[in-house]
Amino acid sequence: MASTPGFTSPPNPYQNNQHSSHNNFKHRRRHHNRRQSHSRELGSGRPPFAAGNAAGPATGSTPNSLPSGTSFPTLSPEFSGRRSTRIYSKIRLGRPRSMANTPHTALAEEVLEYIKNTRNVDNILLSFENELCSSKDYIYLLKELGNIGEWEKALRCFQFAMARETRRIDRGKLASNIISTLGRLGKIEIARSIFETAFNEGYGNTVFCFSALVSAYGKCGLCKEALETFDAMIDYGISPNLVAYNSVIDACAKGGVEFYRVWEFFNEMLRDGIEPDLVTFNCLIAVCSRVGDWKTAGNLFNQMIAKGIQTDIFTFNTYLDALCKSGQMDLAFSIMQEMPRNGVRPNLVTYSTMLDGYSKANRFEDVVCALEEMKSLGFVFDRILYNTLVTAYGKLGRFREVVNVCNDMKAAGISRDSVTYNALLQAYGKQGRIEEARRVFLEMKASNQRPNLLTYSSLVGAYLKHGLLPEALEMLREQKEQGFKPDVVLYSTVVNAACKYGSVESAVLLIHEMIKEGITPNVVTFNSIIYSFGHAGDSECTLQCESSSSVATEIDAEHEMADAEDNQIIKVFGQLVSGKGRDNRGRRDLFCILDLVRQMHHLNVKPNVVTFSAILNACSRCNSFNDASMLLEELRLFDNRVYGVAYGLLMGYLGSVWLQALSLFDELRRMDSETASAFYNALTDVLWHFDQRYGAQLVALEAKYRQVWDNAWSDSCLDLHLMSTGAAQAMVHAWLLSIHAVVLQGYQLPQLLSILTGWGKHSKVVGAGTLRRVIEALLRTIGAPFHLCKHNLGRFISQGPVVAAWLRESGTYDVLVLRDARTQPGYPMYGPFPNCPLLTYNM
Repeated sequence: MASTPGFTSPPNPYQNNQHSSHNNFKHRRRHHNRRQSHSRELGSGRPPFAAGNAAGPATGSTPNSLPSGTSFPTLSPEFSGRRSTRIYSKIRLGRPRSMANTPHTALAEEVLEYIKNTRNVDNILLSFENELCSSKDYIYLLKELGNIGEWEKALRCFQFAMARETRRIDRGKLASNIISTLGRLGKIEIARSIFETAFNEGYGNTVFCFSALVSAYGKCGLCKEALETFDAMIDYGISPNLVAYNSVIDACAKGGVEFYRVWEFFNEMLRDGIEPDLVTFNCLIAVCSRVGDWKTAGNLFNQMIAKGIQTDIFTFNTYLDALCKSGQMDLAFSIMQEMPRNGVRPNLVTYSTMLDGYSKANRFEDVVCALEEMKSLGFVFDRILYNTLVTAYGKLGRFREVVNVCNDMKAAGISRDSVTYNALLQAYGKQGRIEEARRVFLEMKASNQRPNLLTYSSLVGAYLKHGLLPEALEMLREQKEQGFKPDVVLYSTVVNAACKYGSVESAVLLIHEMIKEGITPNVVTFNSIIYSFGHAGDSECTLQCESSSSVATEIDAEHEMADAEDNQIIKVFGQLVSGKGRDNRGRRDLFCILDLVRQMHHLNVKPNVVTFSAILNACSRCNSFNDASMLLEELRLFDNRVYGVAYGLLMGYLGSVWLQALSLFDELRRMDSETASAFYNALTDVLWHFDQRYGAQLVALEAKYRQVWDNAWSDSCLDLHLMSTGAAQAMVHAWLLSIHAVVLQGYQLPQLLSILTGWGKHSKVVGAGTLRRVIEALLRTIGAPFHLCKHNLGRFISQGPVVAAWLRESGTYDVLVLRDARTQPGYPMYGPFPNCPLLTYNM
């Protein structure tokens, strides 16, 4: 299956890693080749990170002023996609850093105070030029000015120092420090320009300058650029050190990179004989925190202690965040209690994390206790803490407390900021209080607080949750007009809602819009719209196909070199869309699906098990066997493993594809039960629908054997409520055949036999669910003596002796045996228990 591989951390990441000192260029290239997806073509004269024709300062000089018209890049989709302002606060640009280990003279501290209180930095520096101690004092000034956000003064100090420094090593140190400082403050374009100048002039081709740029990109959320810079460093023959690896791992942590890819960097670091430090582990735990992998975070935390690495406040806060995201609040509380014993005192972020976790776990009493503890410890109630409380109470739906906190803010003279308004919007939206959310949005605008990406995302989500698709689309339009580019997560949410509410045409057009704006739809986006085909009306289906074709045309413009595979698919398009009338609806649906799968292939979007299930469901709704088989046959070009099994079973090649099917089912074991159940249901439905009844029964029994449906089968009861109509009918036949064997062996049946189909609570008429009607018709057709229970409209019952008498009748066995409409050479023998390992399971 094309699913994202999971990650399970080893008990000790140091095992099986041979530390070596072979840090030569070829060794590095082997590592680089494993990450070719990140790399780009390198030029011979310039570093690859230079954007377009943007040149740095002239050779032999450093920038004496800000580049005219300097524009700062928008944050990447991964960064923009964050939904938590609390997570953003942990990334906070310009976070002060301790200068305790930065060597400098006492005079440098005096000069710093002068610079803080003046606009004319040059005059101050000229006055002390002969007394400042080389680059060490200037580096101290750069970092300290960066800590207070004075990036322009820091840049001027750098320019002043570079104009006087002639030693190559010291020029490189100054460059790496200003790049790091500017990156922390979000001035990535200036940082990149300085790096390019340093690189071209020969003092920037060091591991420290490269690492500084990697770190700068990472802190600005530009993970892709950070990875490309790291790879470029290796291409230039520069071996990464501890600082470089920490920088790239930190960039991955902030940029949403999957954990297994981050772990590759960590393992590579160990193979190169570089011991991880506190920063390394903090970054790795941060990745665990982002994905909620509390077990791996705990392993890393324990390994730090075992290695004798002293934990700090960031270690504990990040580990607590991973625990709180996973709902492990009791464990989080015990870890928090351990902090003082490790010389670490909980701070505002610690308590904010716990408050957020308690609110998500709906533990109001714990929120109150934590709040009282904060008061007793003397925490100052500032805007950050008030915003945390608004968020926590909002998630709990405690709107009286939300209002009280807002009133306390006002009484304390603290005005609401964008974080406050966003917290209120999320709270009102999730609770369905749309009018209050609109009022807060208008109040936010009136108070000159500019709505941001989270603001619009919260409103769009609120509208979609409560079926207000037109309002959500209008808010999406306003968001784009205000310069906030929706990310793939938000687009996918809107696409899914459009499909859910029957506006599949709008969903297809949104995908068209995404691609036009340079946003690649992900597998979730495509799954939503593929699943929707077959549910729309005739007129809309036509529009869907036309819209989908327009998207394909745009993609084809980027893929002019059509290969034989595409030519073959185009021929299939013509066959699928030919014909007119209502009976052609299913054919048009399959055409649209094939078109979307082709788009996924060209965009390198890998399908997952949900995609396969959705496509199989569409096939089961099609009335034409030829069309469905043609679709599955062509889809084998994209994934022969999954579609090959479905096509083989549909065409009657059971004997030749069953081993391949079992391998596929083995992989499904790694999925959650709901996802696996959906796939088995979809596959059995399409087989049953096209009269491959025996094959459908094999698949259903395989699911039963692998315990996909818990407690579905017993001697006296068959529970079908988690099964599709095809799977349920196949299971009824198998269950009755099993009982038939028991009767023939002379055993008595239980006094009461039951078949459960569910109440049909989601049907228009309770008790009239689709599954109940289908099973009722099946039992009537085969003559099984079951009837509806008087007090349970989803339960069919019969007396054991009555069923036993029916099973002994001469024609019952032949009625229960299932057969396939199509068979090929090598097909297994028919019968209730053929010589097939699957049906020898104890049923």
